[in-house]
Parts: sequence; C-alpha cells; structure tokens
Amino acid sequence: MRILLIEDNADVRANLAEQLERAGHEVDVALDGRSGLLLALAGDHDVLVLDLGLPRLDGLEVCRKLRAAKGAGPLVLMLTARDTLEDKLEGFAAGADDYLVKPFEGAELLVRLAALARRSTRQDPGVLVVEDLRYDTGTLRVERAGRALALNRVGLRILRELMAASPRVVTRQQLEQVLWDGFSPEGSVLRSHIFALRKAIDLEGLAPLVHTVRGIGYRLAREDQG
Repeated sequence: MRILLIEDNADVRANLAEQLERAGHEVDVALDGRSGLLLALAGDHDVLVLDLGLPRLDGLEVCRKLRAAKGAGPLVLMLTARDTLEDKLEGFAAGADDYLVKPFEGAELLVRLAALARRSTRQDPGVLVVEDLRYDTGTLRVERAGRALALNRVGLRILRELMAASPRVVTRQQLEQVLWDGFSPEGSVLRSHIFALRKAIDLEGLAPLVHTVRGIGYRLAREDQG
C-alpha cells in the first residue's frame, strides 16, 4: 500500500516509517497538518496514518477537509492518546475509518492496516434497498428518503452487511469478522461506528432503522418488522 504518515514527533515518525517500509509499504511523510493535507490532496495514497495532535492544523481538521475535498478519498487511521468514547466519536464523525490509541505495538498497527486494505478491495456491485434507504454499492452513494448521506468507509461496510441481512440480526462477531477479520481490540470501537451510522441514517422525522439487539448484535429494518 501507499501510505501517508502525518506525525510531528520525529522519533515516532521515524520508528513508524521504518516499520511500515519493512512491511513492504511505500511511505510518504509529513511533519504537520497543513503540509500533510496538501500531500493528501495531491496524492493517491491508499491510507493516511494520521496523528491528531498536529501543529498548524490538527488531525481532525485534516480529516474533515480531506473528506470535504475528495469525498470517500483514502482510508484514514487516526493515532491519538485521547481514548474517551467522545474522542473516538469525534474522530469517526470527522471521517476516520479506524482509531488506534497510543501507546501501541507496531504489530497492531500492521494488523489494522491489513484489515483496512482487505476491506477497501472488496467489491459489492448492485443496489441495496431497505424501506426508504438506498445504497448503491458501485458508486458508494447512500440516500435516505431521497437525501444523500455522508458515511465513512467503515460506516459503508457496516451498512452493506446490515442491509444485505435485513431484517435479520447481524451479530457483533460477524461485523468484527468483516471489519477487522475478527480482531477487535476495544469493545467501544464498533459501538462508536454504530452510533455514527445511526446518527447519519435515522434522520429526524423518519422512522428509525438501525436497532441494537442487546447482547447479540444489530439489525436494520422497521421496528415492527421481525
């Protein structure tokens, strides 16, 4: 994969770049948010490994501006010491696809990147429709009652699984297998993605479609549809 590493700490940047290159990835680096955003906009990277605490432009703004300019764009793996649920939700809302809390082992970073790569190469041709929700898996366009919705790549993958199974329940284990090949280091990560998906899809004035089946998983359907 071609990876853009945006990290201001020189020691961390050098260590991560070495590990990524040793694993066979092509790595570009940026030392601050502004230069990183310019490189991301001009390049064709597969993944951004993006630190949040950056000078000149923080990681959240980099992610927001990138998504606004390039739509789906490259996958974004955020690196941060901020580990609260609110921090993670903010990162996912900005357009992140995955979230890795510092400190972490290099092996975990490589596992996360491999899972992102497998996810991005899967093709799901066709159009999925549930009630007034429509997802064109070829163009990655999602509409609810005719209104276009903005979802990141993880949200799109979860949505594809839920819509394809609707009205059946998709277990947490099934989603974790699809998203991370069964590797889910933090229980709150999937919940954070579901929260963001529900917020995007269940618009005010429309019937809720995303439901939690406590202790089991999630389903996408009208509440009265069993």
